[in-house]
Formats: sequence, structure tokens, C-alpha cells
Amino acid sequence: MWMICKKEWQQFFNSITGYIVIAVFLLLNSLLLFIFPDTSILQFGYASLSNFFNYAPWVLLFLIPAVTMRSFPDEYKSGTFEILKTLPLTEAKIVWGKFFGCMLIVLTALLPTVVYAISIQCLSNNNGIDIAATSGSYIGLVFLSAIYCAVGICVGSYTNNTVVAFITSAFGY
Repeated sequence: MWMICKKEWQQFFNSITGYIVIAVFLLLNSLLLFIFPDTSILQFGYASLSNFFNYAPWVLLFLIPAVTMRSFPDEYKSGTFEILKTLPLTEAKIVWGKFFGCMLIVLTALLPTVVYAISIQCLSNNNGIDIAATSGSYIGLVFLSAIYCAVGICVGSYTNNTVVAFITSAFGY
């Protein structure tokens, strides 16, 4: 199972697409959080990441299908799914390996967003951000990401076309 997880990780970061997807995710969240006037937390007057946690699920709706769209369709296309089936792994271990690989990639994308919380904490002049609310929101974001990953892997297992998997995952929620 961990071999499949490692394979998913390496497959995602062996192409430039993986880095571009994560860079676009971080750039879009940064723009929504600091630059755009309607959603900028610098305009509020108090330290809060509520806008980030309001918009991050919508951005994740496109990040996670981009991560999961290649999990099973590429296996079907390249013919390696048959090789996976001959390994001494159950179907559940194959699916869990794919799921944990995708979750590891999503957690890698979410990890740099902790810088947002640290920067808002440093920019505040009173008490700073509510650490408990921020931690709870990050936990909720991880659980939501797990649900999105599960749906993306499920949808991807029905087709061998990555574009169909992406569109169905992104707009099928």
C-alpha cells in the first residue's frame, strides 16, 4: 500500500504539472487573501483567517480533481493496472494507497498556507488570531480534502480519460 502511495507522490511531482497545480493553488489563495479588495484581510481591521477558510474549499474543488484525475485513468491507459492486480495486494489496499498518495499531495499543498496564519499573527497589534478557531478550521479543511479526494478517486476509477475524470470530479460535487 505504501509503495502505491509513494508511486502516486513521485508520479505527481515528476512532471511540471504537479508543481504548476500547487503554485496556482497557493497563488489563488494568496490573491484572495491579501490582494483582491473585497476579500483582503488587510482591509478588515482585525486579524482573522475567516476569508481564507471561506474560499479555500472552492479553490480545493479544482485542486483536488487535478491531483486525483491521473490516479486510475493513467493506470488504465498505460496498462499498469493489470500489473497492480497481479501484485499480492487486495483491491482495498490499492485504493487506500491511491487515496493516501493523493492526500499526501493535498497536505503538501495546504502546508504552505500555515504561513498565512503566521503572517497575520505577526501583523496583528493586539492578541492576534484565534489559534483554536484556526486549528479547527485547518482540521475541517483536511477532512473536506479527504472527502474530495475520495470522490475524485472514485470518479477516476470509472474512466480511462483524465480530462473526463477532472471535469466529472470538479463539477460532479
